[in-house]
Amino acid sequence: MHPPAVTPVLPGLEPRAPAYAWGQRVMALDDLINDGSHPERAPDALLAERGSLGEIVNIGYASDLNEPVYLVQFVDCVVGCLEMELAPVPPGLLPETAGTA
Repeated sequence: MHPPAVTPVLPGLEPRAPAYAWGQRVMALDDLINDGSHPERAPDALLAERGSLGEIVNIGYASDLNEPVYLVQFVDCVVGCLEMELAPVPPGLLPETAGTA
């Protein structure tokens, strides 16, 4: 007997590839507010301000949205973000680190 096949929420729709990479520095495009999914913060609490810089520490996938979900380490906490909430950090915004060209 074979295990049941996993059926995507939207049959025939391939998962969308992530636009950002693990370890990439990103910026919050808007205030990131707790929608109740962050257990250590009050609902509606500010998790990261617009313009806050963070680093992608993991990438998951929301099958119901057919898009990647990024765990981003900001100064005070790790926040789950969608691509539309992030932008790559522009070159020159952060100081260069040793070993980079």
